Amino acid sequence: MTAETTEKSSCLITVNGTVREFDGPPHTNALDFLRGEGLFGCKEGCAEGECGACSILVARSDGQGTRWTALNACLLPAATLDGQEVITSEGLGSVENLHPVQEEMANRGGSQCGYCTPGFVCSMAAEYYRPERIANTAVSADHGEAHRCGPNGFDLHSLSGNLCRCTGYRPIRDAAYALGAPDAQDELAARRDLAAPAAVSTDIIRVDTPTGATGRFRRPASLDEVLGILAAEPETLLVAGGTDWGVEVNIKGARARSMLAVDRLAELRQIHVTANYIELGAACTLSELERLLAGKIPLLGKLFPQFASRLIRNGATIGGNLGTGSPIGDTPPALLALEAELVLGSTSGSRIVPLAQYFTGYRQTVRAAGELITAIRIPLPLAPLTSFQKISKRRFDDISSVAIGYAVTVENNHITKARIGLGGVAATPLRATSTEAALEGQEWCLDTIYAAAESMAQEGTPMDDHRASSGYRKAMLRSSLERFYAEQLDHSTAAKGEPLS
Repeated sequence: MTAETTEKSSCLITVNGTVREFDGPPHTNALDFLRGEGLFGCKEGCAEGECGACSILVARSDGQGTRWTALNACLLPAATLDGQEVITSEGLGSVENLHPVQEEMANRGGSQCGYCTPGFVCSMAAEYYRPERIANTAVSADHGEAHRCGPNGFDLHSLSGNLCRCTGYRPIRDAAYALGAPDAQDELAARRDLAAPAAVSTDIIRVDTPTGATGRFRRPASLDEVLGILAAEPETLLVAGGTDWGVEVNIKGARARSMLAVDRLAELRQIHVTANYIELGAACTLSELERLLAGKIPLLGKLFPQFASRLIRNGATIGGNLGTGSPIGDTPPALLALEAELVLGSTSGSRIVPLAQYFTGYRQTVRAAGELITAIRIPLPLAPLTSFQKISKRRFDDISSVAIGYAVTVENNHITKARIGLGGVAATPLRATSTEAALEGQEWCLDTIYAAAESMAQEGTPMDDHRASSGYRKAMLRSSLERFYAEQLDHSTAAKGEPLS
């Protein structure tokens, strides 16, 4: 990288056990940094976080020790790794001393052209070192669509987001299912028992010589410091997982004069449970929430496996998904059905905004200059009947054409409360209020569902685009309510042990 730099503090990253200095402009992603260091196992395929060729391992805290986490290096600003530890495919093993994952990939024919192989190896290594897998190596179980585990406990869905164009997935799966537990001498396994690196305070200014643009990257040490910067510089770009902003940088050449990283702030990474609500820290990643909630919010448990890929969920934060204001984000429909509220913080204090009132237009929200989403509150008790339906061209790792979240309460065979969140059918995510009204107070039966389905088809203002036509979206809205009813009948019958008719 050719750059003239004015440095306010150093940016040091431990890569494969060696401390390296990052010296590029703030928009530089981790992929370009690593390749600039001569680590060419990290590849660029799509530059959008969809192929996994750039997968790396980053040491993240799991509250007790270190969890090796696979992330897309193409989306991750290199500066966010200041003070952190990274392992690339080169750091896992060498030709002379193959890592067990690399050895199984070679033995089982898991590589042809080899372009995608280093990324697969890093994602497989993250699952290889997952503590829960090690604890259940003797268990063979199929946990449904969300987790498809082999006889060694290896969750095959941990490889979602990694694409192979020429090998075929069977030998890759065979390699994954052949892995045993790490040896006692495995240094990366032993590293799990030690604390992960803490986030360090960072403030870097760089001048990009080719463009002459000045960029600044800051990671404050506290939430108060973040809010102070936002109050003084409301135009500063907030960056969490970078899974949305990274695409803008790579594909559209977007640049920001000032970036503010909030992904590792301890104040934004907590889960609080009270008698009235469950509060989720805005900087918690989707994977962290999936693991920590462990099904406590069933509707989110149904959403998580359908949200992009494991690689994306490892980096994407729940606050970031809401902060973009996208009409096709996956979390808003589910959170709208759960009647979630957002906690918006600023130097003036905090205020609570119902999510149903948060979106005001296409990628526009009520969040004022200087405000930050600090938490998401989900009121208790939770509705007993829930569903998340994502209609897209692929079952996993795709953008939705339509997304629907359901949270319904039925008492004495009558619908006492219905909340339905919609995405992809208007300029903003929205509640299907007309359909909710058509359901409430009615008998829980097919006649009610058929009548309300006609109302459902009229919700929103669906449009024609390259993902789906307006007519298709309306048809999906109509049929989704019937699908929801059928799902609940199936679950109820299965719970009673009765045969399905």
